Amino acid sequence: MPNSSSASPRFARAALLITLTALLGWYFAPELLYRISQADAAPREVTPRGELNAEEQSNIDIFERWKASVVFISTSERVVDFWTRDVMSVPRGTGSGFIWDDRGHVVTNLHVISGAAEANVRLADGRDYPASLVGVSAAHDIAVLRIRVPVDPPSPVSIGTSHDLRVGQKVFAIGNPFGLDWSLTTGIVSALDRSLSGDGSNVVQQHLIQTDAAINPGNSGGPLLDSAGRLIGINTAIYSPSGASAGVGFAVPVDTVNRVVPQIIATGHYAPPSLGIETDDVLSREIARQLGVSGVAVVRVRPSSPAARAGLRGVRAGPRNTIIPGDVILEVEGKQVDRSALLNARLDDFEVGDTVKLKVWRDGKELVVAATLQRGEGEASR
Repeated sequence: MPNSSSASPRFARAALLITLTALLGWYFAPELLYRISQADAAPREVTPRGELNAEEQSNIDIFERWKASVVFISTSERVVDFWTRDVMSVPRGTGSGFIWDDRGHVVTNLHVISGAAEANVRLADGRDYPASLVGVSAAHDIAVLRIRVPVDPPSPVSIGTSHDLRVGQKVFAIGNPFGLDWSLTTGIVSALDRSLSGDGSNVVQQHLIQTDAAINPGNSGGPLLDSAGRLIGINTAIYSPSGASAGVGFAVPVDTVNRVVPQIIATGHYAPPSLGIETDDVLSREIARQLGVSGVAVVRVRPSSPAARAGLRGVRAGPRNTIIPGDVILEVEGKQVDRSALLNARLDDFEVGDTVKLKVWRDGKELVVAATLQRGEGEASR
């Protein structure tokens, strides 16, 4: 009969060995199994996606339909090498544009090409063409270029309307933000009839479309489209303390574009409706301080102009080098004006041949005069 005292330690050692073996197996088994399974590695089965939803398909359709009508614009300037005195062409900036018609006209923002000596237009299929400048409108930040595409030119964008836009409508922006070519962003019409003043307040852009579609540097000059794929504006500016998109972008409305661009193509410049007067904001502020009225002082009335026919009066020289104020224009068709740029923008709402009512301050009284607008000589003429 075995000695029970000697069997007990053997049993304990066996139990410990079994326990250690089990622990080691538990610890190393997963790694061993993983090593074995590596030999059988294969692609995973793909989960079927199903159909794209209607909104996704609409986004895709609009982008694929109009991508070819959007262009990438790069500009360069000429500089003189300090050492060799050779004239060199160096890159200046990039932006976007779109095909306007089947004659090769490309519409973009003026600030995209401003200060450049050369502009190059790249199509979505990679073809590059040098662009010539047709004309500009500084008052609307619009420039028209022209390229010659001998074979298979891109289709012009479809033209929509902007006077019937409503806040909440879906919009699409196609452009080249930060040089990332042919990008699509979406959003809605956030607000209508916004106004922006240019540098130095020399220009006031009116009736702008505000959108939350992401618009960044490089998107400028690109098209803003509605859900039917029609052009409703030109992306022109962003509100951004940091320089990047903050969800507040602005576009020149297509109704303005469709009025200005044909005139630029036909004549090389935009000549707005004009009263035929000369104004001066410094003088206007001084007269406003003296008379206690806010408006635009008429400095000079051109002979045979609409203003002359309406009886408007300019300033006159008085005794001892004094200035006798003439008329001060307070309102155009009931809308106030307090500087020349705003007066110009108000007049631009009308067509040549329209008769507008002007509220003016004359000799301490307010009166209303009517003037029939004529075509100005250029954007400096009003």
